[in-house]
Amino acid sequence: MKQLYALIAMLMMASVAFTGCVSDDGDTTDTVVDDTNDGTGDGTDDGTGDGTDDGTDDGTDDGTDDGTVTPVGTESTSTLDDVIAAGSMKCGVKTSQFGMGYLAEDGTRSGLDIEYCRAIAAAIGLDPDDDIEYVLATGSNRFELLSSGDIDVLIRTTTWTTSRDADLNADFAGINFYDGQGMLVNTDAHPGATSIMDLNEATVCVGIGTTTEGNLADYFQVNDLAYTAVNSADADAAKASFTNEECTAWTGDMSAMVAQKYGMEQGDGQSFTMAIMSELMSKEPLGAATRDNDADWNDVVTWVWYGMLTAEELGVDSTNFATQDLSNPSYNRLLNSTLGLGTEANPLAPTWMQSVLATSGNYYEAYDRSFCDGTGQMANCLIDRAGTQNAPHWEGGLQYAPPMR
Repeated sequence: MKQLYALIAMLMMASVAFTGCVSDDGDTTDTVVDDTNDGTGDGTDDGTGDGTDDGTDDGTDDGTDDGTVTPVGTESTSTLDDVIAAGSMKCGVKTSQFGMGYLAEDGTRSGLDIEYCRAIAAAIGLDPDDDIEYVLATGSNRFELLSSGDIDVLIRTTTWTTSRDADLNADFAGINFYDGQGMLVNTDAHPGATSIMDLNEATVCVGIGTTTEGNLADYFQVNDLAYTAVNSADADAAKASFTNEECTAWTGDMSAMVAQKYGMEQGDGQSFTMAIMSELMSKEPLGAATRDNDADWNDVVTWVWYGMLTAEELGVDSTNFATQDLSNPSYNRLLNSTLGLGTEANPLAPTWMQSVLATSGNYYEAYDRSFCDGTGQMANCLIDRAGTQNAPHWEGGLQYAPPMR
């Protein structure tokens, strides 16, 4: 009997303790203010990487006068809602790389990253010709631009890495190009060089704030090679150093090295012979990025890319999407369904992929215009797609879209 009394007493004590915990949470949520702003001016809340925390139990303050803490699960404004309200989208891009992000002297832009930006704008109901503000994003400032709200999406040959995903207030979206780090060499300074192994004691131009810095250091250390780094703020600075022979080699994404070599061979600078070495020094999956904890916007950015890839897989392109048989469930889901994308205030239109296809076409078409002559034949390509990781999975490549359903 004594044991029974003791057990009843213990249960009563546990019940009182549990009730106290629940009532504390209830008191907090009754008076919480949920319209705090992080001060960036982009309308987003508590997800900008400023070090504050709105929903943990560590006692930090959310900015309200009474010191209460915003409960876990309170939603902040989506970037999608802000973009729709503003009537324009700010896209962080490059301006100097053929095939990915290039700004011509006449003001026209081209490249796979530009096609992706335009496709996103079309998907959310903006005019891709008039409602995109392109912002130059360099290797050193791109994540700061994203975190501060100066851009809404970063699509600028940016490698998806663990530390960037975890530490830089960025969530990555669709990988629109699988790349690797290459080396462009002044072969007058390195006669007969065909391999990075021939570049001991080289001076190497490398971009600040890029994965190429660490990859370069690792690769040369592992292979017992010495080098001197010539740091460059952006591609234009690196190109100037290379053409002025301040460095004897230039490293970056292989797509960038191919594009820069092509540009200089058109009479744009150097007075020496060049060659690209045979090795790839790293994996460089290049993707779009949005701010952390902005899931609805990130979903849109991601699925626009997957939609372009899915359209190619289904044989749907800019010329035939309007004539597809929507009684076929696969075509109907692609061309006539929201699929849950968007926010409660701004769901995507059911025909969002039709707008994408009318603007940028499917993946094949966007690649053909970006890297090839744009005739629809993948001819005269700066970088071939066939036989590479950027081929779709049904042709042996890595480009693969999850099911759209």
